[in-house]
Amino acid sequence: MNREEALAKLVGYALDKKLIAPCEKIWATNALLEVLEVDDVHLPEVESATEENLHEVLDVLVDDAFARGVLTENSIVYRDLFDTKIMGALTPRPAQVIEHFERLRKEDPQLATDWFYAFSQDTNYIRRDRIQKDVRWKTATEYGDLDITINLSKPEKDPKAIAAARNLPASAYPKCQLCAENEGYAGRVNHPARQNHRIVPITINNSPWFLQYSPYVYYNEHCICLNREHVPMKIDRACFAKLLDFVGQFPHYFVGSNADLPIVGGSILAHDHFQGGHYTFAMAKAPVETPFAFPGFSDVESGIVKWPMSVIRLRAAEPERLVELADRILMSWRGYTDEDAVIYAETDGEPHNTITPIARRRGEDYELDLVLRNNLTTPEHPLGLYHPHAELHHIKKENIGLIEVMGLAVLPARLKAELAAVGEKLVKGEDLHADPLTAPHADWAEELQSRHSITAENVEEVLKTETGLVFAKVLEHAGVYARTDAGKQAFLRFLEQV
Repeated sequence: MNREEALAKLVGYALDKKLIAPCEKIWATNALLEVLEVDDVHLPEVESATEENLHEVLDVLVDDAFARGVLTENSIVYRDLFDTKIMGALTPRPAQVIEHFERLRKEDPQLATDWFYAFSQDTNYIRRDRIQKDVRWKTATEYGDLDITINLSKPEKDPKAIAAARNLPASAYPKCQLCAENEGYAGRVNHPARQNHRIVPITINNSPWFLQYSPYVYYNEHCICLNREHVPMKIDRACFAKLLDFVGQFPHYFVGSNADLPIVGGSILAHDHFQGGHYTFAMAKAPVETPFAFPGFSDVESGIVKWPMSVIRLRAAEPERLVELADRILMSWRGYTDEDAVIYAETDGEPHNTITPIARRRGEDYELDLVLRNNLTTPEHPLGLYHPHAELHHIKKENIGLIEVMGLAVLPARLKAELAAVGEKLVKGEDLHADPLTAPHADWAEELQSRHSITAENVEEVLKTETGLVFAKVLEHAGVYARTDAGKQAFLRFLEQV
């Protein structure tokens, strides 16, 4: 495939996906020529690019640009910046996107999100070819089927790009990767290009927000709601009201917020945002195992959920009642100390208690899950007492944010090679401790070998299952109340004093 064939395929793709109208074909071709720094072209008659081979067509154009010196570096960071610029030339203007979304939304909110999600993939903002590289499976546990993913869709930065980023002057534009100012931004070596990225305005709880999709799609229709202003994450009464208002407007989606404290929060605490989508996690399927009635809230069903973390579920017909009770629970939890349960509201003036909230519809009812969090650190557990402990770090060391809380493990890319090496050595009977790739997993692998008859045929499945069971243990470590009789009694002590 040469440059002209690739161009013709790309223009055909844009027409097929309705990114451009037939009357815009010449304009779009010329816009692409400008990006590629080509003066003339003859587009041959060829089949359009498809979702499956779009990345191959873009690779041809990027390779050609590098061969001609238009692209000065050929590493992943620079290639991403350039192919995003190419797709940006074919992406409709924000006003067109908003108008189409709002027209569909008036008909049916799900029609609007179905279209917007497909559009965000068609523009290559969500890179379908990379998402398909992620390794995914489910593991059956006592808490239900947990989702496990090894994240391979986020490209690793190369040393040249890291060095170039280090030499760049500090920039405060956009202030972060969530800010509305990312829409259409050309990017740089330390900030992704977003010419093909679009956001749509929404109003939740009478405040201006935006809706977009995550480029990494950890689950179906993984969306992000972001505050129009660059303000820090804050779990409060207004947060609960916004979450419930969102699922009132988009009843087919769930939405939740990361906690607002380090260790138990997400990776971006500086910009207020939620994550949602069209997916049912194991936590949403988990039943209430201990009903609990809050005085004055007879219209609210409530109780403790059967889940490795400490979850209070509230359900009612009126969202305002959930906001009222959730706020009361939050205010109580913020200041709650139970030394017998090693829960401290603060130490040396540093607050520790917060909540990870998740909202969804349950038929006509509204449902709110409140996950109690505490970010206390101790000499024995310097990364967090209610955080994966050291013996689990070979699988998961990172913070347990909203997505993990709900039952989806986002595991580091290193595990693909490491687990493959562990499997090979288990089958061959080789020393796991001698290889740096397998040494961190050696004790765990030897223990599971004592419980399984490992063969070349079953080793991959055994390792996947056992990795999923480690994730269940990770979530148990992150729970502030242990899954024991003493833990249950301590949990009830808190509920009774709310």
